[in-house]
Amino acid sequence: MRLHLHTPSALARLVLPPALALLAASGCTNPATQTSALPASDTDPRAATAFVRPAELAATLQGSGEKPLLFHVGFNVLYRGGAIPGSHYAGPGSTPEGIASLRAAVKDVPKDRAIVIYCGCCPWDHCPNMRPAFQALRDMGYTNVRALYTPKNLETDWVNKGYPIAPPGN
Repeated sequence: MRLHLHTPSALARLVLPPALALLAASGCTNPATQTSALPASDTDPRAATAFVRPAELAATLQGSGEKPLLFHVGFNVLYRGGAIPGSHYAGPGSTPEGIASLRAAVKDVPKDRAIVIYCGCCPWDHCPNMRPAFQALRDMGYTNVRALYTPKNLETDWVNKGYPIAPPGN
């Protein structure tokens, strides 16, 4: 039997459930392992003005206008399992190495360029990667940064809704 891994559902069924289970075991989805939430502000990806909903991002990516730069700021196992087409892996925003990689990836990008970051490892309010990555970009002077809002995770809020997902590099 031949698997067609280029289809989102086959890719998601094969890779995302084991990856999410590994992340759950690591504490990503355990609220007790997370820092307390700060009030949402324009420097916080949880602020309504700072996030982009999946349907809005999917429409933007399918439209004819300029596309935002997309950076996956989560765990490599999730990125390798399936990424939003056109996105680049920056590394986990929760690690100094991930932040350094993100900084290097955007160093020559104009400060007003549209940038969208995403992770999707776990519920939005428990993600260890989004806030540090968002804050690093803001601290570097980027003014048009948005965060993909995934209330549950990338599989539930992006893949299962039929939005595009592909192996990295496609």
